[in-house]
Amino acid sequence: MTGLGKCAMVLAAGLGQRMRPLTNVTPKPLVPVLGKPLIDYGFERLSEAGCTTIVVNVHYLANQVEAWARRHASPRIVISDERAELLDTGGGLVKALPLLGSDPFFVVNSDSIWIDRGRPALQRLLAAWDEARMDCLLLLCPPERTVGYDGPGDFLKDAQGRITGRLKGGGKGFAYIGAYLVHPRLLAQERASKFSMNLLWDRAIAQGRLFGIEHEGQWLHVGTPEAIPLAERALQEALALSR
Repeated sequence: MTGLGKCAMVLAAGLGQRMRPLTNVTPKPLVPVLGKPLIDYGFERLSEAGCTTIVVNVHYLANQVEAWARRHASPRIVISDERAELLDTGGGLVKALPLLGSDPFFVVNSDSIWIDRGRPALQRLLAAWDEARMDCLLLLCPPERTVGYDGPGDFLKDAQGRITGRLKGGGKGFAYIGAYLVHPRLLAQERASKFSMNLLWDRAIAQGRLFGIEHEGQWLHVGTPEAIPLAERALQEALALSR
């Protein structure tokens, strides 16, 4: 037993194709935003939330990500090596499952940046977790409180936070912003083959066990080089407001 949210997985193995040419020589997690690597933003949030072990998967330009990991003494970083085969979001988690303990753990995309308002988002995920009802709890954001994102949203949810389906056609939903809590049981019967977490999320939706909470601040979607200055401006504005 490790304790609720004491372990985390940071997904850092992707190719970063939409971030080219910056990712021709630098893995996307290490692309700088306002003077520090993208991966640092989520890593710092996990550390503040009390995580003691963070698993980071690597594939593309893996040596650079491993060198970044060696520069951090705390929390403890464990590398999940996917050099042989990139396993996507679901398969990567299954491969790393033995490193993550038996309790619900955080998953954060290495390019996920969010600005908190009030209580930090990861603490709110911990407070909202209900193991009897949930297999996974996503951090969601209304599209109007995002920067660099022009979609209508990804999911629909009811008043109790249960995700009822995916947004299709017109309308307005909530954007998934790259952070969640998940119970290992959702992954326990899967093989470490290449598959997306969307497969398991759709299964959890059908069983009524996928939930989400609304982020109270902003989400900065940094998917392309053009999105970097937008994110930097939002971070600078947030820093000025906090002084």
